[in-house]
Amino acid sequence: MVNVAIRGEGVAACCCANLLVKAGCRINQEHAQRARLPAVMLSDNALKLIRDVFGRSDLFHAALRIRRRVVAWGPGAKALVLEHSAAVVSEQSVLESLGFDIASGPPEAAADWTIFASRPLPPAAIEHRFGTRLAFAGPVELKAAADSETCWIESLENGWLFLIPGPNGSGSLIAVGAPADSLLSQSRVVAQQVAQLSAPASEFPAYPRIMSPLCGPGWLSCGSAAMAFDPLCGDGTAHAVREAILASAVIRASAKEPSDDQLFAHYEARLTAGFRRHLLLCQQYYKSGGIGEWWTSELAALERGVEWCDHRLRPAANFQYRLDGFELSRIHPA
Repeated sequence: MVNVAIRGEGVAACCCANLLVKAGCRINQEHAQRARLPAVMLSDNALKLIRDVFGRSDLFHAALRIRRRVVAWGPGAKALVLEHSAAVVSEQSVLESLGFDIASGPPEAAADWTIFASRPLPPAAIEHRFGTRLAFAGPVELKAAADSETCWIESLENGWLFLIPGPNGSGSLIAVGAPADSLLSQSRVVAQQVAQLSAPASEFPAYPRIMSPLCGPGWLSCGSAAMAFDPLCGDGTAHAVREAILASAVIRASAKEPSDDQLFAHYEARLTAGFRRHLLLCQQYYKSGGIGEWWTSELAALERGVEWCDHRLRPAANFQYRLDGFELSRIHPA
């Protein structure tokens, strides 16, 4: 039996644990203590992935639904109302819904593999950062007229705002580039929905960043320990689930492979390619969001990130494996 230690308890950790237990592995989880986000918006794609991993089509059916987004993006842009489809839940409720009883405390046997779903990682791993922007997230009280099925996104001179509604007239506000009160004072769209900032905001990096290497003999990084994404794109949870699927598939495939080197190369390349796609998507938004020094600086950092990914991906032009469901198989037999 393969013994796997999982460090962390986020979405990626829960998905890895579920898939590896189903594969007959013995799991030991080391919990990480950190603040939970008051609201997480799960896209339909993320919902489908999570439901597939856990084999539960009922997950998050009762969650608050977002059906529209109001977007004012670019200098002087008019607010556009666009169709949207996502669920809003607290991070704590996500983990409670996905969690299940697995071993914790001292492991029964030495780990054959360690999955790092939270930091710190092994000393060889170095973080590469592409930007300097910080985010400030906190609860707000919404005005009575605010639509509970709509989220709002607005770009400003030195950053942007993202407002997500919650239950009973509450909401969660993410301010990127400057504190919420500073950006709200410039806002034409989001400020109209906010009655009051309810509490001091938590602060966290909002720039994309990736660890290198992402794996090594006996260990894999996964989820936010491997890569972190700009919250603007809303694809972080879906990426975390995909990484968990691939990480668990690599561990299972390693029992059949004469060497882990090609599996490691595949894991590095797939995650780097996903990170590159995220950077390109961010570029589209940051090119059109504003024209000032803040936007220019963050866009240049994204461009450096794409170049870094291109350099890393050149040796892996052709992938050697593909995912068939939750299993890795060779595209070209060895």
